[in-house]
Amino acid sequence: MASVEVSARRISTPRRGIWGWMLFDWAAQPFFTVVTTFIFGPYFVSRMAANPADGQAAWGYGIAAAGFVIAILSPVLGSIADQTGPRKPWIAFFAVIKIVSLSLLWTAAPGSPLVPIVLLFSLASVAAEFSIVFNDSMMPRLVSKEEIGRVSNIAWGLGYVGGMITLIFVIAFLAASPETGKTLVGVDPLFGLDPLKGEDARATGPLAAVWYLIFILPMFLFTPDSGKGLPIGKAVSAGLAELKETILEARRRAGIFRFLIARMIYQDGVNALLALGGAFAAAMFGWSITEIGLYGIILNIVAIAGCLAASRFDTRLGSKSVVLISLVLLSLATLGIVSTGPGYTLFGFLPLPGADTGGLFGTPAEKAYIAFGLLIGVAFGPVQASSRSYLARSVSADEAGRYFGLYALAGRATSFLAPFLVATVTAASGSPRLGMAVIILFLAGGLAVLLGTPYPAAKPEE
Repeated sequence: MASVEVSARRISTPRRGIWGWMLFDWAAQPFFTVVTTFIFGPYFVSRMAANPADGQAAWGYGIAAAGFVIAILSPVLGSIADQTGPRKPWIAFFAVIKIVSLSLLWTAAPGSPLVPIVLLFSLASVAAEFSIVFNDSMMPRLVSKEEIGRVSNIAWGLGYVGGMITLIFVIAFLAASPETGKTLVGVDPLFGLDPLKGEDARATGPLAAVWYLIFILPMFLFTPDSGKGLPIGKAVSAGLAELKETILEARRRAGIFRFLIARMIYQDGVNALLALGGAFAAAMFGWSITEIGLYGIILNIVAIAGCLAASRFDTRLGSKSVVLISLVLLSLATLGIVSTGPGYTLFGFLPLPGADTGGLFGTPAEKAYIAFGLLIGVAFGPVQASSRSYLARSVSADEAGRYFGLYALAGRATSFLAPFLVATVTAASGSPRLGMAVIILFLAGGLAVLLGTPYPAAKPEE
């Protein structure tokens, strides 16, 4: 961590301020890990809905609705933040919305109406993403451009550690087998949670809320914020005017504009893969919360290693190389998981003979699925962390808020499209596998656009 200390001295940011900023990812990640991807999402799809296809469609439409709101408002908020100055008040405002929404997910009992739960999840997603816009825009003022890639990837890795710890806690102490009533470590679930009522999965909402509340405090206490700017009323007017100018300016800066278009395409695929991948696996193989949780732990362990490796490669090879490599791995992994089913992989070209051995992940197909999942684990952290550092190296600190607002827009402008298409293809075909295959188009399309993008993005194209 010496590099972080060097960077802090260079920018005159106290080391605890850097750590406070990095702990934001640690605080935020459990929402994505235990709620969106590995525990609550699969529970919603497989147990709340009448069947997995309906569940995947409803979950996908919820993600699409959140993405639509985020796409519209993120760049506006980014520009307003540049005018008002401080980011922390905005993060605090959206933290309240996120914490309340997550806490209310406890009401998602089996057989409950799907729409209110989808709305609560979508509201939490919107608040989470808006908070990320303001947190990310603080980064250029905290560390030098030379160290941005390293610090960004380390922070993302810390996030996966936090997500993994909460996931381990859930399957070790909350999630019990409906048959035995015991958790993976052989104890009764804490708080008397009843797995037959889905209380182990429902508890992940309040758990993620409490975790977030506790661990964003160091950022509020120790991380320096921007100075005070315009009053909120004037800031809104100035921010909207600045947003219009920023969009026009970005179009004149061809490299940055191309990067934002590339990210708009591939991040849509990444978001859909993260949000729907766990539920897809649970429905295909009938995995219990324990199995889907263990799968998540495996992916998070690999993700931590991937982020640590990427923190070095980003400095040596550059953010663009890390993003390109990650997109290739994610494309191969997605192709692998949609081509794997009971008794086969790679669309049947590779049969997987062998009986179910019983126990966890008992069939060869499940083991093949996990192997493809390892590629996702390696790549999905670096593709996001190095995308963040790609832009941070391409803009100045004074324009970071508005450009990270556009960055959020690029990550969410069509973020409703991939889950919407996955949901629509799934609903129309009755095949979750065919729906998930849509994601490959977004990953490959973004990769193709990024290949011709300069690095840093502000560099003139040759």
